[in-house]
Amino acid sequence: MLTIENLHAEIEGKKILNGIDLDVKAGEIHAIMGPNGSGKSTLSSVIAGNEDYEMTKGSMLFGGQDLSELDAESRAHLGIFLSFQYPVEIPGVTVTNFIKTAINASRKAQGLEDMPASDLLKKIREKAQLLDIDSKFLSRSLNEGFSGGEKKRNEIFQMAMLEPKLAILDETDSGLDIDALKIVANGVNKLRNKDNAVVVITHYQRLLDYIVPDFVHVLFNGKIVKSGTKELAHELEAKGYDWIKELA
Repeated sequence: MLTIENLHAEIEGKKILNGIDLDVKAGEIHAIMGPNGSGKSTLSSVIAGNEDYEMTKGSMLFGGQDLSELDAESRAHLGIFLSFQYPVEIPGVTVTNFIKTAINASRKAQGLEDMPASDLLKKIREKAQLLDIDSKFLSRSLNEGFSGGEKKRNEIFQMAMLEPKLAILDETDSGLDIDALKIVANGVNKLRNKDNAVVVITHYQRLLDYIVPDFVHVLFNGKIVKSGTKELAHELEAKGYDWIKELA
């Protein structure tokens, strides 16, 4: 699904990624771990097409298609979804209206007509029930006054509605208490299937107790220095990140 080879990237002339190799197949969950400044969020931004970052070397293929010349919107229409660490507030735009706009924009890019209102409402009810979201939540302005947990739950709801092929969760556990963490993780697990894939970016092993990855990759100084199974996350938890400096 996603194949990255020798990826180098920088921002404002500062090199951050120094040769990333990553292969994500449908049905898999990959966890990217590493200390602050290792390049985790940069990797997610480059995959999603953030124009602030420049890809200077290497290749990124998604479903066999070259991503290097595609903007963020085009990548989203292909099925790449990025859950932000700090979701923005949009006063005056309800959660429902935002979802409606996003879905119909995606359909338009595929040459389809807008989703009929009855079908959209049915899908909203189904996904809201799946994620234990009540109707009052859907009528609120997007992220305005939301708690950290509510913002993250809203992003998982967007993911459920858009049904992306690849979901990238960039430190989605940041600032969440254990109850909010369980809600978010439960939503991700319910949405997982054989046709989609998830990349989870996190500092901490605790999220991986609830979203169990098939593969764990340790990022340090812009490179993946070690890959393994979920047991690697436990090893990091026990030894800390100073240990990986020996691997770099």
